[in-house]
Amino acid sequence: MKDVYKKLAIHLDNTPSGFPETESGVELRILKQLFTKEEAQLDLSLVLMLETTETIAKRANKNPEAIKPMLIEMGKKGLIIHVNRDGKDTFMLLHFVVGIWEYQVNRLTKELIKDFNEYAPYLIKDQYKNKTHQLRIVPVAKAVNTELNIMDYEQVENIIKSQSKILVAPCICRQEHTIMGKGCGKISESCLIFGGGAYIYESRGIGRTISQEEALDIVKEGVKQGLVPQPSNAKKPINICLCCDCCCQLLKNIKDFEAPAKIVSSNFQASVDEDECTGCQACEEICPMDAIEMDEEKIVAAVNLDRCIGCGLCVTVCEFDAISLKDKKETEKIAPPANLVETYMNITKEKGLI
Repeated sequence: MKDVYKKLAIHLDNTPSGFPETESGVELRILKQLFTKEEAQLDLSLVLMLETTETIAKRANKNPEAIKPMLIEMGKKGLIIHVNRDGKDTFMLLHFVVGIWEYQVNRLTKELIKDFNEYAPYLIKDQYKNKTHQLRIVPVAKAVNTELNIMDYEQVENIIKSQSKILVAPCICRQEHTIMGKGCGKISESCLIFGGGAYIYESRGIGRTISQEEALDIVKEGVKQGLVPQPSNAKKPINICLCCDCCCQLLKNIKDFEAPAKIVSSNFQASVDEDECTGCQACEEICPMDAIEMDEEKIVAAVNLDRCIGCGLCVTVCEFDAISLKDKKETEKIAPPANLVETYMNITKEKGLI
């Protein structure tokens, strides 16, 4: 008979975001730190759809009144989704990333961080086997120019201005590094959550509600500090992460790929005007993917298009207008799914789960 944590690992691996097995079993160590055995067993009866206690109890062969307090507690711990609407409680299974892990921002321990850092490369490489990803890259505002064929859903400011409910939460990646004594000092409050997601964060005491104006200010400060905007991969995103290449698990691990540009969802790439470039190296220093190097013969910047993810940070630091963003070829462009449900349905099909 399989251990309950192994069963839970398989259950989570059958979600779109996955939870791959490793030889070391580090994924099981993580689950044991997050879930009690009873919670792990109950989680096996949850699905990726909001359901009542009665429906879950029937699947788990349990008394509804007996499991309801545990479900509520699991919701508070960020292990599942708990929604109370008009006095009616419903619960749903959570992906591990993006999902369970991000909700642990206030529950981190050094042991848990150590295990997650060991596991993250396996998890991210597994996720990037799929054509559809959970996050995408959009250019920073200062890099947007009139020549770009850019849609509203590809502009951070437009995404923010379309939101009625915005919450800012601490970045779990920078929180991890700070706890381990390796913090980068960049802004901590840098995860923007929208709509229903914001209400769930708020109900758990994570983050604070902010105005559109403050959200825009946070993005501006983040860009000054070299942070890359990564919204969820949908035309109607539910969040935007402002990520650094020193702490962000996603960027750090993508950077290890030989050609990051071929695996990220981005429709733009940097281009250098050699006649204007002075070889100051400012763009080379800020690039999160090491996509820019100096051409030693011409003494100008050169962009490795296999590594450029189109974030536009290089444009923000060039004082000579020598670098700009260009559209990728139409054959290379990717239109994001309409919403997050479609995103996860696409991933589910690509993984062969349906």
